Amino acid sequence: METTEKRGFEYKFDCKPDYGFITVTIPSDVKLKVEAAAMATMDTNIEMKTKFKGGFSRFLGGESIFINEFTARNGAGQIQIAPACPGDVEHVYLDNEVIYLQNTAFVASADTVTVESKFQGLAKGFFSGEKLFLIKCSGTGDLWFNSYGGIIPIDVEDGYVVDTGHIVAFTEGLDYQVSKVGGYKSLFFSGEGLVCRFSGKGKVWIQTRKIQPFLSWVNPFRPKKNN
Repeated sequence: METTEKRGFEYKFDCKPDYGFITVTIPSDVKLKVEAAAMATMDTNIEMKTKFKGGFSRFLGGESIFINEFTARNGAGQIQIAPACPGDVEHVYLDNEVIYLQNTAFVASADTVTVESKFQGLAKGFFSGEKLFLIKCSGTGDLWFNSYGGIIPIDVEDGYVVDTGHIVAFTEGLDYQVSKVGGYKSLFFSGEGLVCRFSGKGKVWIQTRKIQPFLSWVNPFRPKKNN
């Protein structure tokens, strides 16, 4: 368990790194933004409001973000947050900075952090599970994100190569290009293929597992219907 009382919100982690669970204390009349459906418990003096980030056209394209806003009234209150994905949770305090998250990694943030989708373009769209957008988090304040598996931070000084399925987040200032490793046979038959080649100086957070190989492993054990 990790307990932290630094800048921003007071919070603690439980059950890291397997099933990360976050408890945040919200000061009176202060707002906390949380991924939709991630609230597990909260004090009775906390009010919730649902916000929809992005227009209707983006919703049709799968790019919108649903965020619930929680505000403590008449005193501080605690909220406990359980991310959907079984894995680790991480915290950073942004100081007029920008972090890009894979499309499922956002968990919660201070209201002073702007959370928005960012189109990647067709070539970069293989990142974040073949979706065509990242989540851009910018401003000053607390930010929490999660992964599938454990989270490992890596300082990038010049360049670094990461399998696209293992990337959780990275800082602004790092550029990246998606490319394949090996030939087309490697891409389709070896289980390896697409990587992000980062350049510049910054930080990348990677996850120790990726979802697609797990789904492939589970598939033979699924019950089959008789026709």
